[in-house]
Amino acid sequence: MTPELNPHPLPSIPSGDVFDIVWPRVPSGRLVFASPHSGAHRPDDMRPVPGLSPLTLRSAEDVAVDRLIAVGADHGVPVLNARISRAYLDLNRSPTELDPVLIEDAPTAEPTGKVAAGFGVVPRRAGDGTPLYDRRLSLAEAEGRIARVHTPYHSTLRDLMTAARHRHGMALLVDWHSMPSRAAGVPGRGQRSVDIILGDRHGAACRSATSRRARALFEARGWRVGLNAPYAGGYATQHWGRPGAGFEAIQVEINRALYLDERTLDPSSDYESFRAALAEVIAELAAEPGR
Repeated sequence: MTPELNPHPLPSIPSGDVFDIVWPRVPSGRLVFASPHSGAHRPDDMRPVPGLSPLTLRSAEDVAVDRLIAVGADHGVPVLNARISRAYLDLNRSPTELDPVLIEDAPTAEPTGKVAAGFGVVPRRAGDGTPLYDRRLSLAEAEGRIARVHTPYHSTLRDLMTAARHRHGMALLVDWHSMPSRAAGVPGRGQRSVDIILGDRHGAACRSATSRRARALFEARGWRVGLNAPYAGGYATQHWGRPGAGFEAIQVEINRALYLDERTLDPSSDYESFRAALAEVIAELAAEPGR
């Protein structure tokens, strides 16, 4: 008997569609930049709910963050950028964060708040909360996405971090993200929302001097900076935040209202001035004494 063909075979994904690296002419110092959520490519096997708007599908993406941080390469910093959409797979989640509501036969694991909310490694919901699927995914589908996207991305990040530690003795991952302005909150009457949130896993992911230095650089541009709330750092920050082993990590969340029109996800009239100011922060961060 001829076996039934899989009507939805898992596609191969060229490495250039998973991530790219902006290489400096000569990598130097301890810094590695990464943007795990800047990608927009959704492979054909995703098959989301028909009719979802492009804005819904892109609502969790860190639009333009890859372009904003590319200047790091001018200062000796390799810049790793995801190309796969966060709606397809979230590179800042552990590969074990499988959502049993979405994925059939998902292994039993200690539930996390993110998974319960629909934001596991294979998200069930878009960034705006809209359900992404009108079906359940097989465990093979989920594991295939992890093998073809999550594994090569994090293998490359490991290589970059190991090389930086070899060069300098201590590597520092700066994991760049953006947040909707509603997540930045309004702290109180007469105060504006937070512009930047730094996440260092409540001091566990990097030395206090590293967090203080980063905070001072952002505040010098007049930006209001928060620490660890509501973003203390995700999978990459937790995994690489091991100062005792020669690896530090810090997550940077940028308020999208600083540079985007959040209704359209197009660059706003403030984009160029923000890009120039952020480029100054990056240059100073890369030039820190003893980097």
